[in-house]
Amino acid sequence: MSLNTVQEIERAIGALSPRELEELYAWLDQHGPQPVTKAVDASPGVEALRRKNFVELCDPVRGLAEDIDFSRNPSTARPLDL
Repeated sequence: MSLNTVQEIERAIGALSPRELEELYAWLDQHGPQPVTKAVDASPGVEALRRKNFVELCDPVRGLAEDIDFSRNPSTARPLDL
């Protein structure tokens, strides 16, 4: 059976019996793309991250950039016209 248009596919799905629809949904659950939330929920450590607040998440990186100089170094290579 060759289905070439969306309308043909919709008609074919509409003609399925309830049992065939259940089989289709089960197949889609296994083979179809998963929503992002399911993929994130399945990631290891997600529960631990959910329990932390923003401050707790930032604590491990606090102070790592203290020795970096973020001040502006004005270039003397070009004239500054105001």
